[in-house]
Amino acid sequence: MFGLSPSDVDDTFEVWPDNWKSFLVMDSMWTQWRTGACGATGLDYGVLPEVMKLVGVPAKDRSRVFQDIRVMESEAIAVMADARDNSP
Repeated sequence: MFGLSPSDVDDTFEVWPDNWKSFLVMDSMWTQWRTGACGATGLDYGVLPEVMKLVGVPAKDRSRVFQDIRVMESEAIAVMADARDNSP
């Protein structure tokens, strides 16, 4: 996720079919992080509707996918902050 290559990840993970579109959208958004002095602050939601269209998320599913993106975004921010705070 977030544009990682297989060598960047040491675990294999499964994505449930119900979450596949949300995963594809989040993976496609990896270059869309807004950043500040302390690192990533969140995703640029301005491009999210277009990314959803490009990934093929049906209009009826976009609200649910947006909520999924917010959950993944929140977790990613926490992981990045932890890595930043615990780096030498």
